[in-house]
Amino acid sequence: MNDAMRAQPPRPRLPAWASTLIWKAAVFITLMCCGLAALLGVLVHRAMTHQTVSTAREKALTKLERTIKAYETGARLPRGEGIDPVGLPPELRTLAVSGKRGTALGENRGRAAMWAAAPAEEGTAIAVSVDFRAGEQTIADLDRAILGSSGLAIGVTLLMGAFGVTRITRRLHLTAQVARRITAGDLDARVGDSARNKDEVAAVSRALDTMAASLQGKLEAEQRFTADVAHELRTPLTGLNAAAELLPPGRPAELVRDRVQAMRSLTEDLLEISRLDTRSERVELDSHDLADLAARTIRASGTDTVLEVVSSPRVETDRRRLERILGNLVANAHSHGAAPVTVTVDGRTLTVTDEGPGYPEYLLTSGPQRFRTEGTNKGHGLGLTIAVGQARTLGATLAFRNRETGGAEARVTLPGPAAPGATAAPRRRDEPPARR
Repeated sequence: MNDAMRAQPPRPRLPAWASTLIWKAAVFITLMCCGLAALLGVLVHRAMTHQTVSTAREKALTKLERTIKAYETGARLPRGEGIDPVGLPPELRTLAVSGKRGTALGENRGRAAMWAAAPAEEGTAIAVSVDFRAGEQTIADLDRAILGSSGLAIGVTLLMGAFGVTRITRRLHLTAQVARRITAGDLDARVGDSARNKDEVAAVSRALDTMAASLQGKLEAEQRFTADVAHELRTPLTGLNAAAELLPPGRPAELVRDRVQAMRSLTEDLLEISRLDTRSERVELDSHDLADLAARTIRASGTDTVLEVVSSPRVETDRRRLERILGNLVANAHSHGAAPVTVTVDGRTLTVTDEGPGYPEYLLTSGPQRFRTEGTNKGHGLGLTIAVGQARTLGATLAFRNRETGGAEARVTLPGPAAPGATAAPRRRDEPPARR
């Protein structure tokens, strides 16, 4: 039984457009209109049919009275009327033979007719018919009018409903677009819908604008605090570094100089992060060979990193920022991973791999977080954060993953020649600075 269940083909899925609000609203409005039109059509049809049949029945009974009187007086009866005429419905004849009067719809000479019958001599019935073609035509015309008006009403309602729903969905799409812009870092994005409308969509837009304003205020305060702290620390650290150089040689002096250098590195990193957060950085483009740039970065790191070159094109990029990204990735691989650490140059892609335990889960799902080093005392957790910020400034993509064979992999992909993608207008080194 389990094999049979596994062998069943997957259920077909509806296309993506079928899940949109407009499509759902159109289906709902159509079903409601069809249901309402069907209900009203049935009621009108039944009322009109009842009225038409009642009128024909009264005419047939009146004609039957005259025919009975003429029959009792021995007058000659018209053709098609009298005792057991041709075409008389059997059920109506049975009713009349039983001693009761009645009417029934039927045919007379191939035409719709209303029959009326009453008992006559023993075992016979006297009956007359009234032409019912006009009533039948009236009912048919009414049914066509109901169908036409229902279709017109459904079409008009669909157009009006689609117009109303489209306005709502357009505002919802605008709200979603602004939310995506805020997620991407554009904290100045606002919907601004609450001034024109006062409905629920405007309430959502107003809440989003309020949230963005609050988030922007908090982030700007954090950025100002980080920049202020870093700037204020530079002066005493400079003095502390000068004082450390005056200490007599020995282990204590080395420890002091090492800690002062760590504090200076942390301060510089905080200043760089604050500049990246404000997105006021400008890139300086120049032509570089990626393999040469990677080799220079590895030499500057002073590590035994392996360089592998698959293909090395010349690219337009900011050398300082790309070296900063690559240097931080190499330093992180040596600090938190295991040898061998390899840098691979393949076209416009730089890949840094190691044989360590891999990246922690939080980094793969949420990206690098400041001052979080996942249980290790190595570093301050700012290297990968700076690498991500510099990659964003260059318009490059920086992706982290753990390899199936073990170890971590960081991949930097530079943008194509037609899309520098810098957050600020790029400036080539050979271009003069803009006059103020």
